[in-house]
Amino acid sequence: MTSAPDHDERLWFGPVGWFGVALAALSLGAVPAPISPRLGLVVAVVSLLVTIVVVVATTARVRVADGVLRAGRAQVPIALLAAPRALSPQELAVELGPALDARSYACLRSWVRTAVRVELRDPADPTPYWIVSTRRPAALVAVLERAGAAPEAAPAP
Repeated sequence: MTSAPDHDERLWFGPVGWFGVALAALSLGAVPAPISPRLGLVVAVVSLLVTIVVVVATTARVRVADGVLRAGRAQVPIALLAAPRALSPQELAVELGPALDARSYACLRSWVRTAVRVELRDPADPTPYWIVSTRRPAALVAVLERAGAAPEAAPAP
């Protein structure tokens, strides 16, 4: 039985992204409009609906429920997590630039400017940490700590 999630967030576009979706649909509808205005309207409406369905189906989700952190298509038990830390936009830029470990897992969306970094304590997994985009980093860190993520990373062997 699945319990209610402690944290559940979809990484939707911001207003500018949705404006871009509408603009793309209008642009597609403008192509046949000189030949047939009705066809142009149909193309615009259909392309808008298809684009919305694709965006909704492919939007990443960050979820903490039943002792598992899910970010996009990946998941990890919270018992294997340590040292969750909220990242400001400036800290995220450093983490994704000079401090990035190529083995890390990243569930990022460019329109979400904050994230959480969490260490992995699984000796069988070569991934040292995850970086997960979230609009509510402090809330996600609190939920992970309440759910059992160790506050500090375990010392390296």
